[in-house]
Amino acid sequence: MKILVVDDELDVKTLFEQRFRKEIRNGDVTFAFAHSGEDALNYLNQQHQEAILILSDINMPGMSGLQLLEQIKQKYHKPPPVVMMITAYGDEQNYSMAMKLGADDFLTKPVDFNTLKEKLKINQP
Repeated sequence: MKILVVDDELDVKTLFEQRFRKEIRNGDVTFAFAHSGEDALNYLNQQHQEAILILSDINMPGMSGLQLLEQIKQKYHKPPPVVMMITAYGDEQNYSMAMKLGADDFLTKPVDFNTLKEKLKINQP
């Protein structure tokens, strides 16, 4: 499974690589990282929408995660990528807007990686 993680926090890459070490080693999952909505769209265009799952932060400078979600759902249809929104703010307004724009799921920070792995249907130890 190819996953694109979009977050302006640079330490997210290290965190995901540590938490998914076994799954990466086993070839169950591969990650790509973008540090802005604009970087994510560039990646999707260059890789011909290779990511099948996108985990995006909502609050980022420049293009927000919600704006990115809207662009992805309008532009990429085959196959439609699954988009999970991640935010430190689990408020009803962000949740409602994300769902209205077509988010497939909504997670709050700090991310519970066991729950995330369950949602991704990746084998747990």
